Amino acid sequence: MNTDKILAESIAKDYAPKDNSKIIALKKLDARAKLPATVFTYTFGIVSCLIAGLGMSLAMQVIGSVTAAMVLGIVIGIIGFAGCSVNYPIYKKMLEKGKSKYAYEIVQLAREIAEK
Repeated sequence: MNTDKILAESIAKDYAPKDNSKIIALKKLDARAKLPATVFTYTFGIVSCLIAGLGMSLAMQVIGSVTAAMVLGIVIGIIGFAGCSVNYPIYKKMLEKGKSKYAYEIVQLAREIAEK
């Protein structure tokens, strides 16, 4: 088996013009179903990590040198870590909601493509 030939064909397939507009429409529907969950998850995850980092900086007294800052840092850090912990379950729920919203259209279009 010539792996170079297989690799060359797979790369050429990516650059070949796509004649089937139904496949492109199917990919767009799939992306439309997944995009809101992905954007929210990245944004919420980054914000949660920044909040956790702020809390850790306050708790270790890198920012501020008062004992109250340490207690505030622990509370803020726990809030940030809680946000990080719930990020994936929220993503799964949002993805499930997005998929169910476009499920009928995607399945119908996929059947049309498969029947060809």
